[in-house]
Amino acid sequence: MPRRLLQRYLPHPDTLRRQRSLRFMGQLIGNPTLWMLSRRSVANAFFAGLFCALLPIPGQMALAALGAWLLRANLPLSVGLVWITNPLTMPVIFYGNYRLGAWLLDSPAQAAPEALSTHWVAEQMLDILPALALGSLVAAVVCGISGSLIIRLLWRWQVVRSWKRRAARRRQLRREDRPADGPVPKGGVSRGMLRRSGGRRPGAGHDPDAPPGPDHGSR
Repeated sequence: MPRRLLQRYLPHPDTLRRQRSLRFMGQLIGNPTLWMLSRRSVANAFFAGLFCALLPIPGQMALAALGAWLLRANLPLSVGLVWITNPLTMPVIFYGNYRLGAWLLDSPAQAAPEALSTHWVAEQMLDILPALALGSLVAAVVCGISGSLIIRLLWRWQVVRSWKRRAARRRQLRREDRPADGPVPKGGVSRGMLRRSGGRRPGAGHDPDAPPGPDHGSR
C-alpha cells in the first residue's frame, strides 16, 4: 500500500483530540503505535472502521477508536472510515441492512417510502429493530472481514511488485556491466563501468614517470 498517500490524508493528533467523542482516550490518541502504517495496522483499521460504520448505534467514532486500541490498528483510519455512514448515506445503508435482516429472519420487509430518510427509520424503529439489528451485525462482520482481507492482499501484491522491480533493475545493471565480447579480463574494465566513470578508466591517474606537460615545470 502507498504509505505516502495514506500519510498525506491522515489528520493530526490534535484534530482527533478536539473530537468530543474521543476525549476519553486522553493521551492515548498520540500513542505512536496507533499511528503506524503497516499491513497489519491498516488491515485492522479497515476491520474496526467498517464494522463500526455499519452498526446503527450512537458513538460510532468512540467505538472505532476503542477497537483501534484493542487491535493495535491505525487510529485515524479506523475513525475516518466510520464516516462511510453519514447523513447522506445512512438511510440507504441501514435500510439495506434491514432488508438483509428481514431476509435472514424470513419475515416480510416493509417497503421503503419514496423519500427514504433517517426520520422514516426512526419512526419505524420498533417494527424493524430485530431485522435491522441482525442485518447490521451480519453486514458489519462481512464487510469488516472482507475489507481487512482485501487490504492484506493489496499490500502483499504491492510488496511483491516492488521486489520484482528491484530485481529487474539489478539484472539490468548486471547486463550493462557485462562486456559484449566475453568476460572482463583481469585488470580490465567493462563498458558499463567506463560509462559510469565518464569514459575514463577507473584507477587511471597521473603517471609519475611521464614527462611534464606544457603546464608543468618551473618557470
